[in-house]
Amino acid sequence: MELSAGVSKQDIREQIWDYMESQNLADFPRPVHHRIPNFKGAPRAAEHFPRLQAFKMARTIKVNPDAPQKNARFLVLDSRKTLLVPTPRLRTGLFNKITPPPGATKDILRKCATSQGVRSFSTPVGLDARVQVDLVVVGSVAVSEKGWRIGKGEGYADLEYAMMVSMGAVSPETPVVTIVHDCQVVDIPEALLEDHDLTVDYILTPTRVIATGCERPKPAGIIWSKISCEMMEKIPVLRSLRSREKQAGKDVSLQDEPRDLDASRLQTAPLRALRGPQALPLATQREDVPADTVYVGNLPRDAQVSELKTALRARGAAPLRLSWQGPQRRAFLHYPDAASAQQAVSCLQDLRLGANSLRVALARQQRPSDLVDTRPGEPHPNRRPAVADL
Repeated sequence: MELSAGVSKQDIREQIWDYMESQNLADFPRPVHHRIPNFKGAPRAAEHFPRLQAFKMARTIKVNPDAPQKNARFLVLDSRKTLLVPTPRLRTGLFNKITPPPGATKDILRKCATSQGVRSFSTPVGLDARVQVDLVVVGSVAVSEKGWRIGKGEGYADLEYAMMVSMGAVSPETPVVTIVHDCQVVDIPEALLEDHDLTVDYILTPTRVIATGCERPKPAGIIWSKISCEMMEKIPVLRSLRSREKQAGKDVSLQDEPRDLDASRLQTAPLRALRGPQALPLATQREDVPADTVYVGNLPRDAQVSELKTALRARGAAPLRLSWQGPQRRAFLHYPDAASAQQAVSCLQDLRLGANSLRVALARQQRPSDLVDTRPGEPHPNRRPAVADL
């Protein structure tokens, strides 16, 4: 399919999702928006998988848990290879090893390859397991013939790969495969790629096998400056890896970790009560506001955080975390980086809640009075007063 000119990553996602729904190419679960799309013809696309030389040579294969890769997972098990599947949102570890019962028939193996089977027939793989992954399968929303990939926007596939690099489970030579519908193979502007983005070596569709020959380097490990404190709280294995890398002398400073303040500022800066675990001097200058933070103002007086979360998801602009300041009729949205924040501002123009047109802009472009109230107890947008998981 042809994409519109001057697109962002989110524009590409929305065009793919809209096209698959409008052309009835999507399979359950639907709608495919905000998902790695399951598509009609996914089993046929997966049939190419065992024919790859990389598959034949592999002993241990990691396959993402999304629906369109169900048949790829079955084919790994049916070939008597070791199947690793990432845990949902990495909350209970990095991945699980699927262990079918002795003498499992093909029907049982197919069950093991489903989401329910992954839960019932798996054991966790710890950081000290010294596992070696020979082949990686990831889901995609869009991918180019050059091997450039766009996921659903949450960054878990990129993070999973970076974590595997950090624990020594993969090398730069480990092949990466994605399985998509033909319509998901599109031209992706190179300018959209970032250093944490995972590229792919093979694209399998119902009609083609594409060897991308991609020469762009894959992530060389976790880029800690792109990891938020919120993500660290949600992913225990990430905290363990950070501790290891810190002990090894690496810079593991997080994206939104408070910067060190010198003693003179600590003595002279005014302190205000914070509704959070850290009581730090408040900055009221706009340059102190992170470039990855978006201001949302003019919320209805009776607005609920759940309403805003729903509206953000509908626009494809869900942040990493949301700081809710309902009494002041505003909220702050925290994104992975400045580019994501700017993209969110574009997506959220003309956003309404009830009868109110919301004011959406980069937080650092707001007046200081919009960011910090003169009343005691009002936090700076880079602090964490009331955080809503999205």
